Amino acid sequence: MLFGHIAQPNPCRLPAAIETALEFLRTTDFRALPPGVVEIDGKNIFAQIIDLTTRPKEEIRPEVHRQYLDIQFLAWGEEKIGLAIDTGNNVISESLLTERDIIFYHHSENEFFFEMVPGSYAIFFPQDVHRPGCNKSSATPIRKIVVKVALSALN
Repeated sequence: MLFGHIAQPNPCRLPAAIETALEFLRTTDFRALPPGVVEIDGKNIFAQIIDLTTRPKEEIRPEVHRQYLDIQFLAWGEEKIGLAIDTGNNVISESLLTERDIIFYHHSENEFFFEMVPGSYAIFFPQDVHRPGCNKSSATPIRKIVVKVALSALN
């Protein structure tokens, strides 16, 4: 996982597809867009604009992806996200790899939580189990943008 704030310059060069996604996050007015999907580079890079209310962590299943990176960006509100390395020991709750490139786990071994504030982003790789949308202190309306970057676009 990589963590940063959109206002801070990247200290090192990232793959072009990730740089394209971060530039989209830097230059887009998310107050002007409705929830939905925005294509950035076809199926290689696209954004999901999501309005939701955070929930207790016990109500959210940890997840991983195999074909896409997740760049999760918080436009407004506050949330906590759980994170752990996928050790292979987590029990699968539901696998939707074919339909949605997602595997849900019942629990996540060695999970810890970090806080997102407006402008922060986290880049989750296939080995990063993450549990987004958790309450920081109470249920809070948030807008987050999840940019999906195909692993095949990183070459």
